[in-house]
Amino acid sequence: MAMQQIMVTTHVQAPIPIVWERWNLPLHMMHWNQASPDWQTTYAENDLRTGGKFCARMEAKDGSFGFDFGGTYDEVIPHERIKYTMDDGRKVTTTFTVHADKGVTVTNVFDAETQNPLEMQRGGWQAILDNFKSYAEKNINNTPLHFEIEIQAPVEKVYETMLHDKTYREWTSIFNATSHFKGSWNKNEKILFMGTDADGKEGGMMSRIKENIPFKFVSIEHLGLINGEEEITSGETVDSWAGALENYSFHSLHTGTLLQVDTDCNENYKNYFMETWPKALHKLKSICEN
Repeated sequence: MAMQQIMVTTHVQAPIPIVWERWNLPLHMMHWNQASPDWQTTYAENDLRTGGKFCARMEAKDGSFGFDFGGTYDEVIPHERIKYTMDDGRKVTTTFTVHADKGVTVTNVFDAETQNPLEMQRGGWQAILDNFKSYAEKNINNTPLHFEIEIQAPVEKVYETMLHDKTYREWTSIFNATSHFKGSWNKNEKILFMGTDADGKEGGMMSRIKENIPFKFVSIEHLGLINGEEEITSGETVDSWAGALENYSFHSLHTGTLLQVDTDCNENYKNYFMETWPKALHKLKSICEN
């Protein structure tokens, strides 16, 4: 007996290259892939090619429930269509229809499962699609930065060196000579990234660890600013970038480790980070290899 199919759709007022990237890039997926504000995607990987696999970790923010949503791509036609088979065997087709006004209609057609009512399934998938529309339209100019480096050391050593207090201070001194953190790298914990300015005043970023999968993946969600003893979580200086992600991915190679950094970036700081991140990663490489 054939599975019943459900269709959901939305129109995104953005050019197709923007829509395609926002749909497929893991860092972007972590921003929009949830049906309601009390859910989140804490991890995503995406090998976007026929035969490639994807996986997104979806969790309730209170930690009460979570699951991996994954599958294998059956067809990938850039800017046009994606077909995949979910891990449970159900099929999904996503189409991208470009219009003369440069907007794009995104349509999902998926096999329904049998445990929940059809309207509940439709509502959940539609809510995620609506969330994607909102994110894509509001973040047209948000192009995350990507950096990577090969380090001749095991994944375990690179991971521990990157996060350990003493060595963290060393490799992040490229950003600020007094750089350090206060708090914990444990998942959902608050962490402060601090430094002292030229006038001797301490400040930095207030963040939380969105995900920490040892020796594999770390995601930092930046929430606000620290100005002396004051924590600033709203207002003009924060609203434009609050919720920005900074992700570290660790991949084991025959020769050591491939470390990848993907980070949201305010346009005002793009040139600064394009200059400093490569230097910081080379410093980390030197520490790990010596």
